[in-house]
Amino acid sequence: MTTKPAQATIPLVIVTDEHYVIHLAALLKSVELNHHSGEHIAVYVIADGVKPKSQKKIEASVSADMFSISWIKMEDTIPPGVTLPLDRTSYPVTIYLRLFIANIVPKDTKKALFLDVDMIVLEDVSKLYNHNLGDNVIAAVQDPRLLTFDNDWGGIFNYKELGFDAKTKYLNTGLIIFDMEKWVAGNYAQKIIDGINDNIKYANYPDQYGFNIVMANKWLELDTKWNYFASGDEEKPYLVHFISRKPFYTSYAYNSKYKELFYKYLKLTEWRNAKPIGEMDRYVKKLKNIWVKIKKKVGLK
Repeated sequence: MTTKPAQATIPLVIVTDEHYVIHLAALLKSVELNHHSGEHIAVYVIADGVKPKSQKKIEASVSADMFSISWIKMEDTIPPGVTLPLDRTSYPVTIYLRLFIANIVPKDTKKALFLDVDMIVLEDVSKLYNHNLGDNVIAAVQDPRLLTFDNDWGGIFNYKELGFDAKTKYLNTGLIIFDMEKWVAGNYAQKIIDGINDNIKYANYPDQYGFNIVMANKWLELDTKWNYFASGDEEKPYLVHFISRKPFYTSYAYNSKYKELFYKYLKLTEWRNAKPIGEMDRYVKKLKNIWVKIKKKVGLK
């Protein structure tokens, strides 16, 4: 169900570092070329070490009439006194920054959209943003790989101890629409951090683990086409999510049509001449993520 726009601006929050800024370019260009309903899009980029040169290239790649882009340092988004969970995965600590969306968008924002940077949008973003959340705190898409809490591969392994039904639906955090008033009033960011810390050994997809155990049955389920994984073969998805291997890696092995779409948008940006990178770069990135967590655990700077 959709409603008419409640405001003339769509707040869009994205997190990236220098490694993934190439994906930010393609994502924003895909949003631009498929947005026809006239709302201004206020983009808030939480930047982990994105170089000034890259920021300027992003701004030069998209329409200044459609977009305003605010660059926010990662450390400025985390509230004082909040310590991020130090899980054992190779995911970067930036996965937790979506929790602090209330510190990023203007205080009077009623609703905000968060997108993972490894996506392209193939439908008008206003159709996504204007979903009526009703009494729900957030809207998201059920994770197509996990589906429910009792998934043996990667669900909520301690769901019984937490008192959840085995078939509780499992959401993917790559795309979230936030009812900002409900989100803030419920103090959900802190509840999710506490939920992860209290169950850290079970947090295999750490941010998703926290969202799922805290937001269970409090989220609006969107059409799967709004967060469609690149491993699928849907003819006309509304949004493609490039999980795992990204389309700018030489090792990308998912739907080739989606890779072509990625490069279609990328070639319209300042990264038009970018070449695919090797698998070694991917592993180096993951090792850096792990090292950051190790340093935090032992108190190194």
